[in-house]
Amino acid sequence: MARRRGSGIDTVASMPWPVGIMLGLIGYIAIRYGIGWALGISTNPYLSGMGKIYSTGVLAPLAWLVLVLCWAAALGSYLKSRRRKSLLETQTGLDSLRAMNWREFEMLVGEAFRRRGYTIHETGLGGADGGIDLILHKDGKTTLVQCKQWKTQRIDVKVVREMFGLLAHHGAAGVKIVAVGNYTADAQRFAQGKPIELIHGEALLAMVRESQTPPPTKAAIATTKPVAVVAKPPPDPTPSTHPACPKCGADMVQRSNRSSKDRFWGCAKYPACRGTRAA
Repeated sequence: MARRRGSGIDTVASMPWPVGIMLGLIGYIAIRYGIGWALGISTNPYLSGMGKIYSTGVLAPLAWLVLVLCWAAALGSYLKSRRRKSLLETQTGLDSLRAMNWREFEMLVGEAFRRRGYTIHETGLGGADGGIDLILHKDGKTTLVQCKQWKTQRIDVKVVREMFGLLAHHGAAGVKIVAVGNYTADAQRFAQGKPIELIHGEALLAMVRESQTPPPTKAAIATTKPVAVVAKPPPDPTPSTHPACPKCGADMVQRSNRSSKDRFWGCAKYPACRGTRAA
């Protein structure tokens, strides 16, 4: 089977896009300033002279090239990330899984495993004709994944045997074969008792639905709506328990006679008003 070899830019593009941004900056600084500085402090006169030449900016075009290539790879990684998320979120059933091309199918499977806590490496060694499509890393273990989007036939035992051989060759902990359809009886018997997981279409669909972002519930939507605050009218004032003055009608307060200590009601406007009532 012919295998494609990815370039350095392909490797950067397979990483999370913030990594590509940082690699571009580091590469620019290292080439533009680092090489000249490192050679300039050398005690070797030849290397020191080369350092002075490089410090003049002769490597600036190369530094800019590395920066642009890394950032372009980061942009590609970002767009692929959005594409993977869109593919997973828009799946509705087996028909939508079958409608994708083999490359989109690999991206979908990778995103589903990514949301289950795996670190994903897209090898580029598979393709439409098979091979290792994804390498999963989790809890210090490596798992090989092959994606089969065969629409009209079941996966036979030959495919399972080939992946079992790759398991030993790469020293992986397990193998997962992901298919839209199902597997032959021979393939299922061969996988029994071995670190091989055969994921058929229904199981894949369940995994995808489990990984999809749940829609907001009615209760959550209700809490997001603005709530009109209705100002409550001030409570009615407590009716006064003080009697009215018989002379001016003002409230009266309780007082006491200084000599007899008897209590009585006196006008609150005393001494302007000297109205009284018996307590």
